[in-house]
Amino acid sequence: MAEDHVPCDSNDHASNMKGRNESLVVCFGEMLIDFVPTVAKVSLAEAPAFKKAPGGAPANVAVGISKLGGSSAFMGKLGDDEFGYMLSDILKQNNVDNSGVRFDSTARTALAFVTLKDDGEREFLFYRHPSADMLLQESELDINLLEKARIFHYGSISLISEPCRSSQFAAMRIARKSGSILSYDPNLRLALWPSAEAAREAIMGIWDQADVIKISEEEITFLTGCDDHNDDKVVLDNLFHPNLKLLIVTEGSKGCRYYTKEFKGRVPGVKVKPVDTTGAGDAFVGGILSSLASNLNLFEDEKLLREALLFANACGAVTVTERGAIPALPTKDAVLELLGKVSPR
Repeated sequence: MAEDHVPCDSNDHASNMKGRNESLVVCFGEMLIDFVPTVAKVSLAEAPAFKKAPGGAPANVAVGISKLGGSSAFMGKLGDDEFGYMLSDILKQNNVDNSGVRFDSTARTALAFVTLKDDGEREFLFYRHPSADMLLQESELDINLLEKARIFHYGSISLISEPCRSSQFAAMRIARKSGSILSYDPNLRLALWPSAEAAREAIMGIWDQADVIKISEEEITFLTGCDDHNDDKVVLDNLFHPNLKLLIVTEGSKGCRYYTKEFKGRVPGVKVKPVDTTGAGDAFVGGILSSLASNLNLFEDEKLLREALLFANACGAVTVTERGAIPALPTKDAVLELLGKVSPR
């Protein structure tokens, strides 16, 4: 996997970040339209009708940060079609910088049909053969935007095929060189990969480049092959690398675990009555990155980190009380209001 390696710059982040007042988070990857059944708990085949909803994890994170009052941008490619322009407008309406968005006249905006089945599992059917997001060229990257990023956030779906794969490597290199913190949420969608082995190899191929990684319990099992995702030793031995500043494991409604070089622990979730879990993980990522963008010392201060993670847990909790991802992403006031109802821990 040597070709996947993104060279580290010798300057450390702290010195590179001096003199940069921006707290910009640039999110790279896919934005698409989810088609969600108008009736709950049916298979895609049984759904009588579908409602369209903007989606795509990196785009959700960008909107989440903006809705919390932070500064964010989205970088990716959409189809030169009605859906593509609709999605770009949604970014703009939510105060997300969309200057890094490109449009492709040869491919359509990606679509995904998503349903929550009776057993609570989500069923996905993707239309990407190929879709525009897969065709972003390295020459189309907005270098100026990447160089301004205090945090550069990305996933693994862009690694599935060329030319987007090479474009992601290039974007990571540029962001790293200009002193950005690299944030990685693998966001495993196995149905999109040619094989489980290909997914595992590509996801782990850029693992050691990230400063911050957020994974789910299921992803621990998939990436390590170990059944006990609760075992700290499994996580630390397999997934914590020497350059990593923060590894977060999300546990759904139970909250999250965190690991740094100096300390580790758990922050409980915030209890709410869930309606739709779509976008909860992205809301969590938006929450923690918005805190981190305004204070890069969170890694060193466990008390501040725990407060930021409780805030991120509450971001996810507010999101599950409404349907859809982007429409349900919370404002800072909504999160603080929910936390005001929580007894001190």
